[in-house]
Amino acid sequence: MPATLVTPLVTPQAACLTTATVIEQFATDVREGLRTFPKKLSAKYFYDEIGSALFDVITLLPEYGLTRADERLLRRNAETLALRLTPDLIVAELGSGSGRKTKPILRAISELQGPLTYYAIDGSLSALERCSHELAGVPGAQVRTLQCFYEEGLERIAEYRSRGERLLVLFLGSSIGNFERDEAAAFLAQIRRYLQPGDALLLGADLVKPVPQLLEAYDDPPGVTAAFNLNLLARINRELGADFDLRNFSHEARWCASERRIEMHLRSLTSQAVSIPGAECRVSFEQGETIWTESSHKFTPSELSQMAVQAGFICEAQWIDQEWPFAENLWVVE
Repeated sequence: MPATLVTPLVTPQAACLTTATVIEQFATDVREGLRTFPKKLSAKYFYDEIGSALFDVITLLPEYGLTRADERLLRRNAETLALRLTPDLIVAELGSGSGRKTKPILRAISELQGPLTYYAIDGSLSALERCSHELAGVPGAQVRTLQCFYEEGLERIAEYRSRGERLLVLFLGSSIGNFERDEAAAFLAQIRRYLQPGDALLLGADLVKPVPQLLEAYDDPPGVTAAFNLNLLARINRELGADFDLRNFSHEARWCASERRIEMHLRSLTSQAVSIPGAECRVSFEQGETIWTESSHKFTPSELSQMAVQAGFICEAQWIDQEWPFAENLWVVE
């Protein structure tokens, strides 16, 4: 079979986020987020080059079983998935990251149908470069990268797909848990609008489990998650010229029982003011005040099946890992 071909979908000017656009949007989101109460920063900004490297370390920690559960399910069920959806299948992944988890799926599909096209959609150029490198050894896979927002990527794939091709969208790693629940429902419905009969969505979602287990996963003893969280402030320093003193903030993980979610915060250890020239703002913090940086909602299996129906899908299959309760959900369009 032919070796993997890695290409951009179209020219960066036509489809990709430019560096200037990324920085401008980052500045806007930082300014608006730090003016709200409580102060918030979007989790999507964790994943610069340093943040992505730190997250790769987090996935290896014994306390954080989510990624290993995700990968186990994908390896075990890749052939079953390919048998249900091939032939004439193309694949698009939202938030591809390094692409490591996707490899068994692409291999299973290419073994059944021959060459296939895989679209990696991510806002991080470094993540896309790592993804291209990681998937370079998958026989028959043509890897095309898109540095853009998810909806824009799906829109462009809809324009470029050939008649008769079926599309499998991957949204893995429980990224859906980073959305508020109403936002998650709206986002899934938006994905559905880009799909046609015969298409499918494979959705990864972390399940509810004992609270002490969850808290340790998001506040590990070695402090890797703390460094990952604090790097968000360091990124603002690097890219927007801010003067955050990281020693004046501490990482905090909380369980919100009413919403069934882990929250990550950065707590100000003193009263202080921070200047952010690139965002044209100056922000004051009271001692003990926090910046809310991430929500990680947890789900039940039945809740996920209901979400499929509400978004306009049929739940074709649900695979659950027994070592670390996590679900891969295959939703199809009829």
